[in-house]
Amino acid sequence: MSTSVAPPLSLSVEDPESSVYRKVFWRIVPFLMLCYVVAYLDRVNVGFAKLQMGQDLGFSETVFGLGAGIFFAGYFLFELPSNLLMNKIGARIWIARIMITWGLISAAFVYVTTPTEFYIMRFLLGLAEAGFYPGVILYMTYWFPAHRRAKIVAVFMSAIPVAGIFGNPLSGWIMDAFQSTGSMHGWQWMFIIEALPALLVGVAVIFFLDNSIEKAKWLTADEKKYLQSEVDKDRQHGVKGPHSVGAVFKDGRIWMMCLIYFTFVMGQYGLTFWMPTLVKATGIKGNLNIGLLSAIPFICAIIAMNICGRSADARRERRWHLIVPALVGAVGFTVAASFADNVVVSIVFLSMAAAGVLTCAPLFWSLPTAFLTGTGAAAGIAVINSVGNLAGFASPYMIGFLKDLTHSTQIGMYVLAGMLVLGAILVWRTPAKLVNR
Repeated sequence: MSTSVAPPLSLSVEDPESSVYRKVFWRIVPFLMLCYVVAYLDRVNVGFAKLQMGQDLGFSETVFGLGAGIFFAGYFLFELPSNLLMNKIGARIWIARIMITWGLISAAFVYVTTPTEFYIMRFLLGLAEAGFYPGVILYMTYWFPAHRRAKIVAVFMSAIPVAGIFGNPLSGWIMDAFQSTGSMHGWQWMFIIEALPALLVGVAVIFFLDNSIEKAKWLTADEKKYLQSEVDKDRQHGVKGPHSVGAVFKDGRIWMMCLIYFTFVMGQYGLTFWMPTLVKATGIKGNLNIGLLSAIPFICAIIAMNICGRSADARRERRWHLIVPALVGAVGFTVAASFADNVVVSIVFLSMAAAGVLTCAPLFWSLPTAFLTGTGAAAGIAVINSVGNLAGFASPYMIGFLKDLTHSTQIGMYVLAGMLVLGAILVWRTPAKLVNR
């Protein structure tokens, strides 16, 4: 009778609880999630500042919509070079640079007094933060194969609703509690206080992140070998994608992904920038109360996005896991807009909208990363994210303009619902064999 000794890492690809991936997850994902909570809070807290800034500085709804959106002009211009630089320099130094820079710029909003200054600072903030989100998506491909990525990215992007759950009440409390303290307005204190975590976490990135599996001192040699073999195997067996920057721009699949992502981002930023205003429109008084009620839709979103992420990975099905949330989000926006003066109905259907639209974002990235690798991945992810995020400019500006024009957010929310329906149709048109991995 012969006996054999099992290799130290005979791990089943289908086992979501395998020890090596659990180890990688807990080392990387919660920390990156913390980084994104800080990033998203500094990106969208202007929606809360608006509740006081508008009165203090005399800014109209259109000024705020344009200022919120112009962030993405700077974001768009530096996205691709930022991701290519991260792929060359390494995630550790580049992500730290991004966070420290945007923390300093976010704090400088305290000096804004005119619309022009507001636009310039929002543009610079977008320029500083460009590359963070697509850089993290690219970074995930270094560690996790495609069939694990939807769940991982869903957990990472839970940072968006987490930022809403804790950030909205925090922003409201800071603005109320610090109003007129030290001869400054509450919104000025909010920008200063909420910029500090970006500086602190940015420094922590230098000491905590590793650029690759090979550089990770907290992994054993066998664990490194196993993880690298899984990532390499995934790249070899995947659908062939563009392998250079030039090829990315010629690939029709990339432009389809850009359009799909644009529709989802329209809904995402329409929701996150205008949530405080939408809740206030129901008749709720007090910034803290608005913040607490605004947290409810984000709690629903966390639950939905993680359930869908796990389901998509378990079934290795990507399209319907995007189509259904997009349509749910469209229904949520439509009904919430139709009953804008009813607190209960508005919160219930804003929760549906949040659950739907915020679930689309992490699950979307399982589509392009199914066929992008190497330099093509760095460039492709950056192009898709930068073009798609132009919706972050269009969406807040559109809602602000329509609100000034009609004195209601109703028409703007109907447009957001229509964009989500368009996104669902485009996903349905995407070949299953391209993305279902």
